[in-house]
Amino acid sequence: MNTRADNFLEMIRSSRRGKLKIYLGYCAGVGKTTQMLKEACRLRDIEHMDVVIGLLETHGRKETAECIGNLEMIPRREIVHRGIKITEMDVPAIIRRNPQAVLVDELAHTNAPGSRNAKRYQDVEDILDAGIHVISTLNVQHLESLYEIVEKSTGVKVKERIPDRVVTGADEVVNVDVSVADLQQRIRTGRVYPEERIDSALANFFKDSNLQQLRELTLRELAAQLDTRFREKTVPEGKEEAVSPDQVMVCMSSRSPNADALLRYASRIAGRLSRNWYVLYVQTSRESAVRIDAATQRHLNNTLELARQLGATIFTYKSDDIVQTILQFAKEHRVGHIIMGPSGRPVPFLQRLCGKRSLLERLTEQNYDFKIVVMEHQSPDHGSSLGLPA
Repeated sequence: MNTRADNFLEMIRSSRRGKLKIYLGYCAGVGKTTQMLKEACRLRDIEHMDVVIGLLETHGRKETAECIGNLEMIPRREIVHRGIKITEMDVPAIIRRNPQAVLVDELAHTNAPGSRNAKRYQDVEDILDAGIHVISTLNVQHLESLYEIVEKSTGVKVKERIPDRVVTGADEVVNVDVSVADLQQRIRTGRVYPEERIDSALANFFKDSNLQQLRELTLRELAAQLDTRFREKTVPEGKEEAVSPDQVMVCMSSRSPNADALLRYASRIAGRLSRNWYVLYVQTSRESAVRIDAATQRHLNNTLELARQLGATIFTYKSDDIVQTILQFAKEHRVGHIIMGPSGRPVPFLQRLCGKRSLLERLTEQNYDFKIVVMEHQSPDHGSSLGLPA
């Protein structure tokens, strides 16, 4: 009965919540902000909607600024950090103004220290909760689950990232796409960056190989989302379990050197399969609160927080029989894919003679009907630490 009541309350909240539309692009300069502004003018002039600008970044681009027209802009609020004045979106002012829709550029932005929320997408969630519709922009490389893929493809470590759930939970996602050749021509003609930055941009991040990779990544992401939404619409209500028996589980270690990559990979697998996914951490007696060191505890806490951001449901059990705990959990939660890192040190030869097996070997021996995916360790030092251009 409580579950039904909770579902009803969720339905009420959803009906009152604003709608989120995201213009998604593969790179700066493809025209996301311009398209957003053009839609706002159409909504105001043709649909007679009350639309305002909550936050806009023109980056000095004349073409973008010309699209603002006479749209109302909510003034930014000032924050002083270490003697420097920084301006950020004024969420309380937007909510007091209470328009029907508000434009919020650059969804993945990190707010200045001292802000109400750490990230702009959290500001947007507050605005949506107030019943105001939001139209926003985002580049594909800022999705949390794509971090390793983007780094491997472009050599760039993306600093500003948002949970995938923000995009998958959006009411509408629109791909803003231009060919790589057209984008590079825009850069050459000064429509994206000032003259002194053009040569550097084209020689580094905006080289052909990077742009082709990011464009393909965006198209794949949109295709996957469209497929997931289509399947959700075609599944009869109450029949989800019947067609989705194979959930995804990550076996998490407190000392895993590759935990973040493991979680992002699992998030993408679950998204592609349209399945729930879980993170299971089995705390042995050697890892009790009084025995685990502070650095390991911090690493574990950060890992579990990332799992939450990526949309996982987290379970923690206390047991010295890790394999049996994993197997029991997998059976109870209808797990079809177990994802884990390397299972620690190899078992010494003499111990093998006595019948001892590694965690992975024991899981494989007792496998009833699930796939085991083992991700090898990746060095955290490869790639550039440069941020991506806006």
